[in-house]
Amino acid sequence: MDVPNQYERVAEIGVGAYGTVYKARDVQNGGRFVALKKVRVHTSEDGMPMSTIREVALLRQLESFEHPNIVRLFDVYTTACTDRETRLTLVFEFIDQDLSMFLEKVPPPGLPESRIRDMMQQFLNGLDFLHTHRVVHRDLKPQNILVTSGGQLKLADFGLARIYSFQMALTSVVVTLWYRAPEVLLQASYATPVDLWSVGCIFAEMFRRRPLFSGNSDIDQLNKIFDLLGVPAEDDWPSDVALSHLSFVQRDKQPIETVVPEIGLSGKDLLLKLLTFDPTKRISTAAALQHDFFSENESDGSLAPVPSRPQAKTS
Repeated sequence: MDVPNQYERVAEIGVGAYGTVYKARDVQNGGRFVALKKVRVHTSEDGMPMSTIREVALLRQLESFEHPNIVRLFDVYTTACTDRETRLTLVFEFIDQDLSMFLEKVPPPGLPESRIRDMMQQFLNGLDFLHTHRVVHRDLKPQNILVTSGGQLKLADFGLARIYSFQMALTSVVVTLWYRAPEVLLQASYATPVDLWSVGCIFAEMFRRRPLFSGNSDIDQLNKIFDLLGVPAEDDWPSDVALSHLSFVQRDKQPIETVVPEIGLSGKDLLLKLLTFDPTKRISTAAALQHDFFSENESDGSLAPVPSRPQAKTS
């Protein structure tokens, strides 16, 4: 089935590892703008893989909650089929700015901590919703955190890792390592804590307005992490990886304020809890939302009531 005529393409807005994205007008819904994301999925003798069908079903299920910090998925179409691949078009709400673009526009001296607090709370609320529904994002970075003109943060490109794996195999696009957790870089087993590491990197970037760790290979990325945080204790090193603890030159931990000088005490504490090497000791989304950083009154440093975690509403 082709994409219906209700979507009129306006412009191509991106080509990457995850396919081609078009801005389009939805003529049947008041002319609202949507983003059409086209991806290719490997097709076997039995048709589209069950893993892909499950992923799309999960996305549709999550959409029914209409969470304020999750990008809306309006529809999914199968647009072409061959013996080897199926082409899917996912219709998302259109938001023309991501966090990377937003931070580039911030004038010196940068975002006030109160704004970072608000953005981080929205970020964690969206991620907490995903984790509560057993979805690991796996590729959090500023480019897939969307920011509306009203300052609302929305997570995009979640739950699509298996759908995208075939598409990525067909392209030469380099996926950034800068927000990857150590356990992913070391090719160890991983779960929801990988996303919290990425949150930590992005949290620091909101203050710095540039990436915290910008490595050019897995090893270089790990070394940049260890230059700041020190080489972890041998007891914290994962047992199921090829690289040994001895592969890295020992070095001391540096004060986090040397690279994020604008961060306050409670922000520093949260950042270090997010950038904890051992994923079993890394803070969770639920615990992060209860952290003192979100209950501080910036005018006098006193504590205010912690906002309750928003409940997703069913349609």
